[in-house]
Amino acid sequence: MASTVWTPVPEAALTQPQIGQKANALAARDALFERLMARLTAVVQADGPAAAIAVCQTEAAALAESVGREKGVRIGRTSDKLRNALNQPPDWAVSPLANRPSEPAFLAGPDGRFGAILPIRLKAQCLTCHGPTESIPIPVSEALASRYLQDRAVGYAEGDLRGWFWVEVAKESTETGRK
Repeated sequence: MASTVWTPVPEAALTQPQIGQKANALAARDALFERLMARLTAVVQADGPAAAIAVCQTEAAALAESVGREKGVRIGRTSDKLRNALNQPPDWAVSPLANRPSEPAFLAGPDGRFGAILPIRLKAQCLTCHGPTESIPIPVSEALASRYLQDRAVGYAEGDLRGWFWVEVAKESTETGRK
C-alpha cells in the first residue's frame, strides 16, 4: 500500500526536483492571483464593489481549475474563516493549516508529489469586502449578507493574513516539463 503521509520540508532542505515543483507551485499561485485580481478589478470598475462578490463566489474556482490545467497542478484558496464552504483545503493541507502558517510551507507527499501552502495577505483594495464591518459600504454588506449567511471573513486590516493558496504538484510537473 502506498504511503499517504505528507511530510513538512524546510525550504533549505528541498531537493532539486522539489525546487522545480516549488517553482511551478509559485508560478501557479501567481497566475491565479493575477487572473483573480484582474477579474475583480474589471467587475469593480464596471459594476461596483458589490458585484465583485459574485466573482469570488462563483468564478474563482473556475479560474483555479483553469490555472491548474495550464500549470499541471491542483490549486485553490482556503482560510480559517471561510466565506465559501467550497474552499475547504485538501486533506494533506488540513494539519499544516491548523497552525495558521504566516510563511510559505512545503510538504513532500506520496509518490513524489509536492505541496505548497502560500499565505494570502490582504491588500488595501480587499478591505472593501473584508475590512472592519463598520467600514464596509452598505451595498457590499447587503450583498455579502445575501450570499454568505454566516460570513466571518470580515474585520481584517491591510497586511493581515486572510488565508492561503494551496498547490499540489505531481512528481513530473515542473516549470520546464509537465507529466
